[in-house]
Amino acid sequence: MTTTSNNKIRKRLSLFFLLILPLLVSPSQSMAAEDNPHTSITVGLFSESNLEGWEEKEFVGQTSYQLITENHQTSLRAKADATASGLFKEVTINLKTHPYLNWRWKLEKGHPPLAERTKDGDDYGARIYIIVKGGLAFWKTKAINYVWSSAEKKGEIWPNAFAGKNAMLLAVRTPEDQNNVWYQEKRNVYEDFKKIFGTEIKEIHAIAIMTDSDNSKGSVQASYGDIRFTTD
Repeated sequence: MTTTSNNKIRKRLSLFFLLILPLLVSPSQSMAAEDNPHTSITVGLFSESNLEGWEEKEFVGQTSYQLITENHQTSLRAKADATASGLFKEVTINLKTHPYLNWRWKLEKGHPPLAERTKDGDDYGARIYIIVKGGLAFWKTKAINYVWSSAEKKGEIWPNAFAGKNAMLLAVRTPEDQNNVWYQEKRNVYEDFKKIFGTEIKEIHAIAIMTDSDNSKGSVQASYGDIRFTTD
């Protein structure tokens, strides 16, 4: 294996550990149901130009994340040019009371079909990470990636090519879906974790969004709307 390949693998692995590292050394911001009696917990309020609590994690250049306003509506636009970085937010959500993840997104320029189950094809025009910490036993950290796939069928599930079965991917959108169209999504995260990992997960500890193209060396662009957890 060449030095370039080794460096790529190390960088890709670093994404997963960069995302979970803060969870190993500091407590997450609590937004559990007992602290918030409302039926909705807002994690990303991009429509109000609010990026409070979101931090960038870079590992292959910087994806551009900018708040933009079009047709009197503000959203977060992500553009990757052979780059890979994500926005990360620590937040604890009680999945027993707020199991549903709701978000809006649109793909403006996607990847050509990639072999997404391989290291060379591990690029996505849009994705959302849901992360459960393993504490000091970091190898027990789990994540679901809801992705806009360039090649897989809708509903397909597979392990991340770099992190293995600790980080599983689920194709929410595919090339069958239209570009430049906003899609409203709703996932039962509690049930998804139970189905994918075969165990009950009662709370999550972080969320991240990422648009990347470092492997394919192309250019992709997507926009993200508000992100919320709800009771139903």
